[in-house]
Amino acid sequence: MLHTAIETRAKSPQAFRTISEVAAELDVPQHVLRFWEGRFTQVKPVKRAGGRRYYRPEDVALLRGIQTLLYEEGMTIKGVQKVLRERGGRYVVAVGRGQAAPHGRAAERAADFEALTIARVIPAARTPAVGRKARGAGAKVTPACDGLLSDGRLSEEHRARLEIRLIELQDLKSRLQEARASAA
Repeated sequence: MLHTAIETRAKSPQAFRTISEVAAELDVPQHVLRFWEGRFTQVKPVKRAGGRRYYRPEDVALLRGIQTLLYEEGMTIKGVQKVLRERGGRYVVAVGRGQAAPHGRAAERAADFEALTIARVIPAARTPAVGRKARGAGAKVTPACDGLLSDGRLSEEHRARLEIRLIELQDLKSRLQEARASAA
């Protein structure tokens, strides 16, 4: 019964949170939080004896912003790292709270798509002879991400995701053109 009483008592908003509490609050597995900690140097939970992590409220807010950019905005890890470098942690926190719109999202997705297409999507069999010669006639194309098959083609799931992003970009482009036309 004591255990139930402790669970129902709410923590202060300024209280530190354990990794399990943060994982439950953000609805992500604990290993994802550890992974993000390694990828985003701005996330710095306090570590106590035995490596136990305690997250400050600002850590949780930053993680929520990172989660929003990754999961809801569809950005890549590198894209979020770039946003953190260029716009800072406060901006990412504001995005997580819904107080700021992620500017440049369409450009980020377009750049990701272009880089992916140029680097890996074009299978070796379709590349010009010059490209095959440079790599060697029997060179194997290795995937750059989980969405690519061993021959360099996109999986159906990732192809569908990219098609959705392309439609979004085309929609944004037409909105921009309409806005420019009405402003002129």
